[in-house]
Amino acid sequence: MEILKWQKISSRYLVKEQWATLRVDTCELQNGSTKDDYFVLEYPNWVNAVALTEDNEVIMVRQYRHGADIISLEIPGGVIDGDEKPEDAVRRELLEETGYSFKTISHLATLYPNPATANNVTFSYLLTGGVKTHEQHLDEHEILTVEKYSIPAVKQLLMDNQIAQSLHASALFYGLMKLEAIK
Repeated sequence: MEILKWQKISSRYLVKEQWATLRVDTCELQNGSTKDDYFVLEYPNWVNAVALTEDNEVIMVRQYRHGADIISLEIPGGVIDGDEKPEDAVRRELLEETGYSFKTISHLATLYPNPATANNVTFSYLLTGGVKTHEQHLDEHEILTVEKYSIPAVKQLLMDNQIAQSLHASALFYGLMKLEAIK
């Protein structure tokens, strides 16, 4: 059987804020049934990066995440501003969060955080040749520390389930596979 997209019959917004929007849709499915009250979260698109220093250390950040109420070890990243290109956004986020600039950049993956209920995507990149060129320039509500790990240590962190942010763990797996392929 061929799977077809749902047809949107109607849509209305319940919440429309800068960082999150909640929309409720009514859709017709390919079998003719109607799905009422399908809730969709609209978020801006995001970027994240597996970033290696010129000494091949992986740059990570540690910060508090209120939604999950955890101190989280993550890779650097953030929101794409307006019509900013993802590649420009990831370079900007890395400079702001870590103070590092990079020699090379390559796209790793385009990931959907939760395609069942959210409309945004995350663009993941691999950056290499990182050199500390600036001090951190954090947003008003950002409090994070920069940490560096060897590639074997990052693999162990993943095996020990110490990286809880699923998009960041996914990007790390993609990045580590790419690094293995180019050896």
